[in-house]
Amino acid sequence: MADDDAAKLRKKIREPRKKGRVGKAADGFTSVWRRWTRRVFKWVFFGAMIGVAISVVLVVMLRFVNPYMTYYYVAERMRLGEVSRDWTPLEEFSPVMARSVVAAEDANFCSHFGFDIEGIKVALADDGRVRGGSTISQQVAKNVFLWQGRTWVRKGMEAWFTLLIEVFWPKARIVEVYLNIAEMDEGVFGAAAAGRHYFGVEPNKITSVQAGRLAAILPSPKKRSASRATSYTKKRTRQIISGARTIAADGRADCFESG
Repeated sequence: MADDDAAKLRKKIREPRKKGRVGKAADGFTSVWRRWTRRVFKWVFFGAMIGVAISVVLVVMLRFVNPYMTYYYVAERMRLGEVSRDWTPLEEFSPVMARSVVAAEDANFCSHFGFDIEGIKVALADDGRVRGGSTISQQVAKNVFLWQGRTWVRKGMEAWFTLLIEVFWPKARIVEVYLNIAEMDEGVFGAAAAGRHYFGVEPNKITSVQAGRLAAILPSPKKRSASRATSYTKKRTRQIISGARTIAADGRADCFESG
């Protein structure tokens, strides 16, 4: 009899305890939650992979195809009704034009991989305020692939596209795209259209002073004029002309110089 009681006790211990309604409901909720969590994670993962693949394809494609329709360009065209832009290959610009925008916006362009950390630290305007610190690669990423804004999401996407541009585009292509998409007056996009707009000259005839003026109105072309230069613009132009000569002499223009 004692052995039977001991056997029953051992069997009872091994048997799982039957759960009440509350326990069953909790287990059911946990099971559903886990399934939905796995499903959401799976869709987020696949969505991210699709986004990565699409962004890589876009960047590789635009290495060879000119990005005529950007978000800001289309928005300005819809707002103004008409805009001016004449896409021009880099080799058809006066060499001083490319040197001037690089000297003005990103003097260390050839030596960094899209992000100029030291440049950000020292990117102070003459009046002591920070100029911004965005590299030419970052500006191209923003203006070609994204929209205007300062949200963390857009900044994160800008960083991603900047890395892709640096990986898949040569430096000369980055400068070429920048020269063709930068806004240099209201409704005037690119240095070629700006040269004709302000000075009536063709891209290959732009002088060092004219190139300096065009670069000097960046990044606020709607507030400044290359043809009606203020004292600040004239001073900034002299600095840019000097900077363009410097980067040509010390090799910091080698990565994008054509020929």
